[in-house]
Amino acid sequence: MSKTTTATRPADEASPDALTRDELQRLQLERLQWTVRHAYDNVELYRRKFDEAAVAPGDIHTLADIQRLPFTTKADLRETYPFGMFAVPMADVRRIHASSGTTGRPTVVGYTDGDLDRWATLIARSLSAAGVRAGWKVHNAYGYGLFTGGLGAHGGIERLGATVIPMSGGQTARQVQLIRDFEPDAIMCTPSYLLTIADAMEEAGIDPTSTSLKVGILGAEPWTNEMRAEIQRRLHIDAVDIYGLSEVMGPGVASESVLTKDGPHIWEDHFFPETIDGETGAQLPDGELGELVFTSLTKEAFPVIRYRTRDLTRLLPGTAYPAMRRMEKITGRNDDMIILRGVNLFPTQIEELVMGIETLTPHFILELRREGRMDSMAVRIERSPHLDRETCEAAVAVLQERIKVHIGTSVDVVVEEPNTLPRSEGKYKRVYDYR
Repeated sequence: MSKTTTATRPADEASPDALTRDELQRLQLERLQWTVRHAYDNVELYRRKFDEAAVAPGDIHTLADIQRLPFTTKADLRETYPFGMFAVPMADVRRIHASSGTTGRPTVVGYTDGDLDRWATLIARSLSAAGVRAGWKVHNAYGYGLFTGGLGAHGGIERLGATVIPMSGGQTARQVQLIRDFEPDAIMCTPSYLLTIADAMEEAGIDPTSTSLKVGILGAEPWTNEMRAEIQRRLHIDAVDIYGLSEVMGPGVASESVLTKDGPHIWEDHFFPETIDGETGAQLPDGELGELVFTSLTKEAFPVIRYRTRDLTRLLPGTAYPAMRRMEKITGRNDDMIILRGVNLFPTQIEELVMGIETLTPHFILELRREGRMDSMAVRIERSPHLDRETCEAAVAVLQERIKVHIGTSVDVVVEEPNTLPRSEGKYKRVYDYR
């Protein structure tokens, strides 16, 4: 059947500061009802899944009724590749983005003019929360192209009234040069890549604390508060978390306030969050750790209903934006979890322990192998370039003991020379599974 919008989308409002929690929930319900109707009428997959679940758009009377709706998974997006999830005619789609597709078919997302306008507004809102102001220069080192990071951030920087420096990822020496020459006030990239840039500065004889940078708006990969402290110490900037994923919009779904740095506030006027039990699918109360699920409330080209992100977090009360709930910093994903001899662990748990040992660097990888019937894991980590190998070897026993005590399993730790492990120019690959 041809795709056509069947209902008028609720109008946008201005500022998250202007809403009370009650007003926000009334707005959410209105937008949820529109989104469910829009998806059912225009996306064959949703129509089939709703019918199989014996639920219709007219059954959504309260926000709690969202639990009656079926989940959307990445498998659904791959099943409908490339454009089967689009809810508007292709003539109304102004931009297409896609995931890398490294584990299968890429997931493809589309945006109308209105979607792009709202996306820019939400990025601008996120940047404002992070302390960026009109007239600032922002060095954008997120990758441009099909990845949503670069172009998504670009539009929001301009919407805020700041000046964008569209560097994209990679060419680290060039990144360093332009930061020195153009004197940006802020930088946007992954947290691991910002540490790579700091390393390159030091290798070039540049003090990373001497740059013009005031704030880093960092995301696209899980990172810990220990890494935040390391970034802030090494560059003398504020490091603020921005969250998003292409299936829901891209960057700007949620963002931290530079005033609180206590987890990203979710822009709930555009995205309805839930946490669920990853095994049963049951909705969890706020404050309990679970898998994050999002329903879009204003997207036209690519509405998503109860999308399972696989990210693990808790929903918490708002602080800097009281009407909007926060999410605890993402430090792991269901599909990032390593099971090692019956113990569940996440790479960010290793990162937290590494950051507490000054003789080691944040540059490490995890290698998983099977020896006979037993799994083993090696932490290969670079020593600090300012200290000799013998000094760093003493840290190996410390790290091994901390991993055993805090995580509950034994691992090998191998100290590598500086600059010998792969460097991140985007999302950092931590785990190499050779089992």
